[in-house]
Amino acid sequence: MPPVYLLLMLVCLSCFSRGYSHSYERLRELNTDFAVRLYQMLVETENRTNSVISPISVANSLGLLQFGARGSTSAQIENVLGYNVNDESVRNFMKAMHRELVNSSQETSMHLACALFVQTGTSLSAQFIENAALWANSSLQQANFSEHTWTASQINQWVTRNTGGGIQTLVPCGPFLPGFTQITLVSTMYFRSRWKTKFSFTDTQTLPFISTDGSVVKVPMMHQTADVNYGQFETASFEKFTIVELPYLGNTVSMFVVRPTDKNTHLSSIEASLTSKSIALWTSSMKKFKMDIFMPRFKLESHSDLKVLLPALGVLDLFDPRKADFKGISGMFLIFH
Repeated sequence: MPPVYLLLMLVCLSCFSRGYSHSYERLRELNTDFAVRLYQMLVETENRTNSVISPISVANSLGLLQFGARGSTSAQIENVLGYNVNDESVRNFMKAMHRELVNSSQETSMHLACALFVQTGTSLSAQFIENAALWANSSLQQANFSEHTWTASQINQWVTRNTGGGIQTLVPCGPFLPGFTQITLVSTMYFRSRWKTKFSFTDTQTLPFISTDGSVVKVPMMHQTADVNYGQFETASFEKFTIVELPYLGNTVSMFVVRPTDKNTHLSSIEASLTSKSIALWTSSMKKFKMDIFMPRFKLESHSDLKVLLPALGVLDLFDPRKADFKGISGMFLIFH
């Protein structure tokens, strides 16, 4: 009887695993650390079974905002990311990462985009405009937030274009905020690929599966036989778990499937032990084995509120109109949505 699974998608860009300076390796570690902390806060604050989030989209958005942030607002963003985007090595690292994303093969397509929709007539800093143009596929778009339906349609069309049509409606056609919104930040991460070794449709079987509450349900279970990276690990409290790495075509992106060895071990104990160093240990310690792999057929869709997650991580000023300081974007008072 298969135990419960924890699914983690990790973008493994091979260009950052070798051939880069120690500062780049440290930046890669900081990005992974941010991803882990964001994920852990997500599962801590939102009590539900399945969640999906794109940490790189959140980090990319915060990086763009940091160009215009000042005072404690800037310090909070720098503290949660672990770096300052005004550092040239950080900008070069993000450019290299973005190039690797867009230079994906025919088998694997990845696309990262970020846009600031700015109220028409808002005066923007020339320095901020320059930085935004150079930041990881970011753009500035004029909008009229008093025209709620038209602006919502404008944003939704931009999102649809940058997600391969995967998201049709991100913003509902209603008022953005009580008062007057001047800037809306939208970030997308699009990924499409096929498994390196396909799960055969004819091999799908209905098998028992243990859910997080311990109940047993019958689910369609996919199957493949493949040479995969496999490892056995344990938490600091000696709870054992196993990991299988399932690569996509091109070998630049993998899905790590984490499975408790003991059916009485809860996923939360494994999630709590996640760090950038533990993930690095996984990738360096696993060995190649030929295995039969059974995995539930799945589809994930979830909604998370960054107005809850980011303050919990220490970004307290961002959504507070009394404290948010973005004078580096515009000398005017800005309200974010």
